[in-house]
Amino acid sequence: MTDEQSRLLGPAEVRALAGELGLRPTKRLGQNFVHDPNTVRRIVRAAELAPDDVVLEVGPGLGSLTLALLPAVRAVHAVEIDPVLAARLPGTAAERAPALAGRLTVTAADALRLRAEDLSGPVPTVIVANLPYNVGVPVVLHLLAELPQLRRGLVMVQSEVAERLAAPPGSKAYGVPSAKLAWFAAARRAGPVPRAVFWPVPNVDSGLLAFDRRDPPPGNRVEVFTLIDAAFAQRRKALRSALSGWAGSPAAAEEALRAAGISPLERAEQLDVTAFARLAAARP
Repeated sequence: MTDEQSRLLGPAEVRALAGELGLRPTKRLGQNFVHDPNTVRRIVRAAELAPDDVVLEVGPGLGSLTLALLPAVRAVHAVEIDPVLAARLPGTAAERAPALAGRLTVTAADALRLRAEDLSGPVPTVIVANLPYNVGVPVVLHLLAELPQLRRGLVMVQSEVAERLAAPPGSKAYGVPSAKLAWFAAARRAGPVPRAVFWPVPNVDSGLLAFDRRDPPPGNRVEVFTLIDAAFAQRRKALRSALSGWAGSPAAAEEALRAAGISPLERAEQLDVTAFARLAAARP
């Protein structure tokens, strides 16, 4: 990738674009725009993209990351909930990466409601995104469920969210998000992102999360996710007690736990997603 192919946005360009659009970033949409070219270059490098990859970018905003992605891949699907930003992005690509603008497709949509049929052209293979803080977890889970061709991802989220998503069983941060993401993929933290690279500057730290899809354990995902929610709703309790409502009674919960090879005295944070799948299958 070279800056000659795609002229990246710096702080002045980001503010000029925002001024042109009369844009005031909103907390409701989680809008914090990256204005540092070195950061978007770093994200593209960390994503380990291949020239034939097709990237799904959620929340492209003013196009800082989009412009860095275009030289690196075959195509970019950008999904933007803000109609004003969605309408401006193709023009930004044409102005700042004219030879590559044909690689970009912009869809004005809410990523949480996105369906595979909403995307025209080549099927996305990788998600690379600066995700809004308030919807990072549900967006990742929804897209992995909806788009089975997504094989890998690198997303920027709130640092605590990255920690939770990458947490292994038995750790303090392990919980519902970690267990559900593990159904789809193996995740790891991929480094911090300083607050100063955003406009406006957020009041929380950010981090990169990388994940690689893997085959899920045997079982029904909806049933397993219902079990995960029930188990962590009372995470301080032993599973025999915490799952009494899910199973119908403490005795029924114990029966299911023993059938799945799990001690009734275990707690939710000790179980990996494979154990949850076994337990869901053993429900009375």
